[in-house]
Formats: sequence, structure tokens, C-alpha cells
Amino acid sequence: MEDKLVFVIGPPRSGSTMLQRMLGSHPDIYTRPEPHIVTPLAHLGYFANVERAPYDHINAAEAIREYVEELPGGEEDYLNACRAYTNELYGKMLAKSGRRIFVDKTPAYALVLPFLARLYPRAKYIVLTRHPLAVLSSYANSFFEGDYQAAQEFNDILGRYVPAMAAFIRRKKTPCFHVRYEDLVSEPRTRLAGIFAYLDLPDEPGAVNYGAQRHTQGSYGDPKVKHRDRPDGQSLHNWAADLAADARKLEIARRAIEPLDPEDIAAWGYDKASLFDPVGLAAARPQRPNPAWTLDSYRLKRKVFLALRSRLNDNRLKGALRRVRYYCDVLLRD
Repeated sequence: MEDKLVFVIGPPRSGSTMLQRMLGSHPDIYTRPEPHIVTPLAHLGYFANVERAPYDHINAAEAIREYVEELPGGEEDYLNACRAYTNELYGKMLAKSGRRIFVDKTPAYALVLPFLARLYPRAKYIVLTRHPLAVLSSYANSFFEGDYQAAQEFNDILGRYVPAMAAFIRRKKTPCFHVRYEDLVSEPRTRLAGIFAYLDLPDEPGAVNYGAQRHTQGSYGDPKVKHRDRPDGQSLHNWAADLAADARKLEIARRAIEPLDPEDIAAWGYDKASLFDPVGLAAARPQRPNPAWTLDSYRLKRKVFLALRSRLNDNRLKGALRRVRYYCDVLLRD
């Protein structure tokens, strides 16, 4: 099964959904939006813990470590058991599709790469990086109505993803195909042909026009990718204009970048010393107004979720939610 698996590694808002759809347009490739198969498995206690799990995670972690130590093959037996679980899920879905390759694109996998590389050391890995400030800007504008402070407080996306992915890129035991978003949208045919060659697949020039293909829809993934039919560079520097027009956003971005290791950013394919240079260039150009923030179903759900989450310190709201949960549990009881 391992030789049929491909993992696309990239942070949220890096263009990974676009890349996934281009790959999924190849006749030999099957993919579906962010199945999240590996992340829960990585947090069963042996490699990492779920801090709010409905069991004593400390005792569970210690117990499973003691158990694994007694297995004839130790850790390798444990990994084989995990692999049997994931192989069954990937294999059954791939067999149903009739395709040769399964591409799993789940951004959170970037945060469990040491475990994933142990689980599938011979799988193929495509690592997609994007200018860190573009990632931050896209994340804030896509999910927080352009509020950089709220986005940063909710999820330090750069502080979590940059070092984790940089360590994997530098890791020599797990070869990967590294492509930058900016190169992918500027030279999509060339870069995609290189990816197909890495996957030992025949080139499929038409895959660049991913909008002409049918794709499996799901609850997760970039909701904006369906608005375009193929990659283009029209929005490559929108993030720079966004920061140039707002001093507060620029200061928040500088604080987000400051703690990042220059070597980690270099591994991503960028230079920390010159990350903000496009902002100066954007400031020197006439500024066009940002497009209006439109509300769709995805953003509406996100907006409601964040509004409720921000009020969870209100004991009345907590009580109301607990009552709703109680009645739902009663109604849905088998």
C-alpha cells in the first residue's frame, strides 16, 4: 500500500487544495478533501497526547508505552498495527476509486510529520511552501475578515508550521518533492510535470485546468479554490498591498515573523531578511481598494463559531450549550 500513497504537506492557505485538485485531475490519481486519518492516530498516547481527551492521557501514554515495550518487535510492532489500520482505510477507498495513487492532503499532517514519516517512510511526500506573510494574510482574510490580531491569537500559524515543515525538508531520511506556491502558479505546467515525474506517472498536461474536472467535495479544504479553473499569479502580491495599506497589520506581521529561525525560513525557500521587501514596493505603487469581503456558507459557519467561542467565558452561554448538548444526547441515544 505504501508505494501507492502520496502526502501533500503544506500549511492552511498555502494553495495546497489547488495543487490537490491538479493532481486529482490525473487519470491515475484519486484524492478527496482532508480525510484526517493520521492525525488522531498520532495522538493515541504513544507519540503524542490529546490534552483534553475523555480519559487520563498521562496514564494511557504510560500504559501503552509499557505494553509496547513487551511486544516482540517493540515500537515496530506498534507501527505495524497503526499501519494496518491506515492501510485498510486508504486501500479500500483507493480500490473503490479504481485509480492507482491515493493523494492525502490534510494540512494538520505537517504538525505530526515525525510520526507520519515513521508510519510511511517510503511514501511520496510533496511539500508545498508559500511566502510566510502570504500565508498569514490569506489566513486572516479568509477566516477572520482581515483581523490579523484575531487570527494570530486563535492560531499562530507560522510559529507552528514553519519550523515543523522546515525540519522535515532538511530531513534526509525522507526524500520529498519541494515546490513553492509562487513557482507553481507562475509555471504550473512545468512544476506539475516535475511532480508527476517524481510520482513515476506519465505527464498529464490537462491537469493544470483542474476546473474542467469533477472533484470529490467534502466539509474541509479551501472553499475559494472552486472560483478558479486553473492557477494564476493575479493575487501573488495581494498580501504585500494589504500590509502596506495598514500599519497595524504590518506591525502584527512583524511580530509574527520575528521569532522564526532564519534557517527555517530558508528551508521554505525564502530569505528572512528580505521578507518584507515587497511591502515597500507595494507602498510605492497606487493602491487599489481591497475587494469586498463576501459572506458564503463556509465563512458564515466560521463567523458564528468564532463569535460563540469568544463568549465562552459567559457562564450563561456555557450553561445553555450544556443543556443543548444534553437534549441532543438524549434524542440521539441508541
